[in-house]
Amino acid sequence: MADKKPVLLVVEDDEGLQAQLKWAYDDFEVVPALDRESAIAALRAHEPAVVTLDLGLPPDPDGTSEGFAVLDAIMELKPDTKVIVASGHGARESALDAIARGAYDFYQKPVDIEALGLIVRRAFNLHQIEEENRRLTEKVGEEKTVLGNLITAAPEMAKVARTIERVANTNVSVMLLGASGTGKELLARGVHDASERRDGPFIAINCAAIPENLLESELFGHEKGAFTGAVKTTEGKIESAHGGTLFLDEVGDIPLPLQVKLLRFLQERKIERIGGRKEIAVDTRIVCATHQDLEAMIGEGTFREDLFYRLAEIVVRIPTLAERPGDAVLLAKAFLKRFAGEFNPQIKGFAPDALSAIDGWNWPGNVRELENRVKRAVIMSEGKMVSAVDLDFEVEEEDQPCALNLKSAREQSDRRLIRHALARSEGNISNTAKMLGISRPTLYDLLKQYDLQG
Repeated sequence: MADKKPVLLVVEDDEGLQAQLKWAYDDFEVVPALDRESAIAALRAHEPAVVTLDLGLPPDPDGTSEGFAVLDAIMELKPDTKVIVASGHGARESALDAIARGAYDFYQKPVDIEALGLIVRRAFNLHQIEEENRRLTEKVGEEKTVLGNLITAAPEMAKVARTIERVANTNVSVMLLGASGTGKELLARGVHDASERRDGPFIAINCAAIPENLLESELFGHEKGAFTGAVKTTEGKIESAHGGTLFLDEVGDIPLPLQVKLLRFLQERKIERIGGRKEIAVDTRIVCATHQDLEAMIGEGTFREDLFYRLAEIVVRIPTLAERPGDAVLLAKAFLKRFAGEFNPQIKGFAPDALSAIDGWNWPGNVRELENRVKRAVIMSEGKMVSAVDLDFEVEEEDQPCALNLKSAREQSDRRLIRHALARSEGNISNTAKMLGISRPTLYDLLKQYDLQG
């Protein structure tokens, strides 16, 4: 089974060209199809990773209707298939239309066997890496009891997960440090769900979103008549989280006077409601988060050092999305699947330009920005494949000639694939070469050619 050749489906009504391709690509199992019916039958029987498709098929050999019908059927039945369409001279519009419908790439007729071979091999390599991504996503999905719906293939986030696993069943306070949008609340829920408190309440409060004069009441509660408008006795968030976990998001925004009261609770595990005279014992675990530099705030006198050390018994630093290689594409696909089911079932996936844009963007807004872009794109997209434009990435006019330069595009794609494979194999050259389907010497040559670090 290890020596089984990958299947390449060739949908082409020219039997002479079929034979030529079968001879040229002897490292693949080439399955020929002459028309729409035989192509769909072969797709169901062999489930090929890559298909080459001539748009001019009988009974419309001089048009494109049958070819597009085959492409649409492939995208409907097996949307992860890499379809490479044939484009005759003067058929650039048809090629671009095919890409918009979900085709992976196109090649010019008459066929250059060597050039087409490069496109085909690149498509197989990309499909293999995407399969590996799906496998990793499913593996991470098995760890839902630890980190909820966290999806990652990055070693940096795996380290965060292991730290949370180790501290979850202790009663120590955990501080999550990370930029806005990195998923701090998701990780806080992971701490709660993996702990013995999982059956208790999980209460979250954003300290930056509540006016200073109301925050004390929100945290500690108040007695009836404690102030104007206090018409009944109300529990605070700390008390509501008894037996569970309280997540204090943006803890750096708590004002100094209230920091003193929070510190007292952490020391004594008792609270007094505003206007109350009775101490109430509360068993609540604190998990907090901030994007601010608390140590700098301590130096400025705006955050108490003793409170910091009470809150930061365990510190977990969360990497930005840009520091998690490959995760942007993984997360984007997960978001697309969720939002397509909710808002736009006709969406089948991302067009190649969208995947390239997602992979190349630095995501200053982190996972939240990515989620919002994908959600908006799914709602607004009019086609079956989400494009870079749908994701609100600008495609500048001067970049268009480069996008149509096949040599340049292939080099950019090869660089990206190699970087992804290196990330997945954590820099292991043998595993990277195996993942890409090339030899170690070839990989070393490519690393040198593209000035990449192996």
